[in-house]
Amino acid sequence: MYTLLLILLTLDALILTTAVLLQAGQGGGLASLGGGAGTEQFMGGRQATTLLTKVTWWCAGIFLFVSLILAVMSAHSAAPRSVLEGGAPAPAPVQPTPLPLPGAQTPQNTPPPPKPSNPSPPPHR
Repeated sequence: MYTLLLILLTLDALILTTAVLLQAGQGGGLASLGGGAGTEQFMGGRQATTLLTKVTWWCAGIFLFVSLILAVMSAHSAAPRSVLEGGAPAPAPVQPTPLPLPGAQTPQNTPPPPKPSNPSPPPHR
C-alpha cells in the first residue's frame, strides 16, 4: 500500500509540474509593484478558469492529501526510527586477564633476544 501511494505521489507530482509550467504567466511580476500599480495589476484580475488551472488545483490537493497519508503511515510503521533504537547485538562477555602470582617466576626456556648481524660502529664525538 505504501509503495502504491508513493508511485501515485510521484505521478501526481509530474502532472502538477507539467500543468504549472504550461500555464501562461500573468506578466509584470515584481516590476508591476512599482509606482502607481492599481489593484488589478497587484492582485491580478479575475481570469477565466482554464483546464490547466483546474488540473493544477486538483493535483495540488491530491499531492497534499497523499503526502499527509504517507507521513502518517511512516510515523506508525513498526520499523525503528533510528539506528540507535534498533536492536544492537549484546557485546561479548569480557574474560578477566589472570594476573601473575607474586612468587611465580618466568619460564627459563625462553631464548635470548637475537643479536644484530651487522652492528653499527659507535658514533664519533
